[in-house]
Amino acid sequence: MSASDMAADPALAASQSGARRPARWLVFAGVAALTALLGLLLGNDNQWLLLGLLAGAGLLGWGAAHAGVAQRFGASCAAAPGTLALAGTLGFVALVGVLREEHFALLILCSLLLYATVCLGLNIQIGYAGVVNFSAMAFFGVGSYAAAWLTNAQPTLPHLAVLALAGGASALVGAVLLFPVLRTRGHYASLVTVAFAVLFRSFMEVNETFGGSQGMKLPGLSMFGHDFNDDIELFGQTVSFYAGYAAVAFAIALGALVLTWRIERSWIGLNLDAVRSDEIAAACFGIDIARWKITAFLIGNAFAGVAGALFALMTGFVAPNNFNFGDSLVMLSILVLGGLGNLWGILPATLVVILLPEKLQAIQEYRFLLYAAAVIAILLFRPQGLFPRRVRVFGGRS
Repeated sequence: MSASDMAADPALAASQSGARRPARWLVFAGVAALTALLGLLLGNDNQWLLLGLLAGAGLLGWGAAHAGVAQRFGASCAAAPGTLALAGTLGFVALVGVLREEHFALLILCSLLLYATVCLGLNIQIGYAGVVNFSAMAFFGVGSYAAAWLTNAQPTLPHLAVLALAGGASALVGAVLLFPVLRTRGHYASLVTVAFAVLFRSFMEVNETFGGSQGMKLPGLSMFGHDFNDDIELFGQTVSFYAGYAAVAFAIALGALVLTWRIERSWIGLNLDAVRSDEIAAACFGIDIARWKITAFLIGNAFAGVAGALFALMTGFVAPNNFNFGDSLVMLSILVLGGLGNLWGILPATLVVILLPEKLQAIQEYRFLLYAAAVIAILLFRPQGLFPRRVRVFGGRS
């Protein structure tokens, strides 16, 4: 449709403008539906009910996709990030209010948010810049051990500073790993990160400074005069202490999401996309390949470090067995299932990969068979992930 046609037909122009306007009511409705589903999944242990919820959610999602509602919801979220942040915050508060006495459910919620934060960093590295990283859990562990060492050191630092320094420590270790990564290409660079993941665990097992194979203990999170290991008394109700950790994890995940979204929509994201698409062509146009790979690698590892630090403070203990190479593959599967390069698909994919096996423990080993079948089905019918990233167009929009 040309501009002259739209100028000749004001009604058509108005309808086109309305189609591009974000439907904020749809954002609130979609977030409310997702929050309700998450609350039902976290708050119930009945296996048949859980399977029914998953089947119903799958059918509703399929119907929404074919009716165009899912696409409009995604477009509205991208066009109105402030509305999405507000809706997400209200949904999180409602979810914590419903699960206020459920320690285990809130612990799983914290884990989901921390995994999502790490995967947002991986999305910057792999989805935007094309820097493959098979050692996400190792950088998560670097942040955990940095938090343990800083909280046990004298003098002790404020825990807010510990979180920031742990992210910096993870980025610093990643900067050292960049020397071999930048000198290799393709699967050879991937093998470098695999080797680092294996070496990290082996090093921590024999290093007595960090507790060796026995690990290290550390105190719980304490900020703004509040000990997060104490239950919360609010309006005469006792709220699980994990609610405080969930609030911090949500704030970190939301901050990582906003930063990732800003990077994607900026000229930085444009440069990262050029590097991922074709390094030779990007270099011919004057783009510094090494600079942008370093930028993506450091930001992604900093995300993992901060998430790892909060994990350590929440559990009060870190050990080499907490940071297996298999967990790095789980994080990569989250990224692939959600849609490589699409940050909006990370949270739904995290629910599938993390929550589904955890809530179906009653069927013992068969839960992994069901999980594997779900992953295979998604990859067969949606090979680009649950929410494929749209092709970027000029002007930073996608």
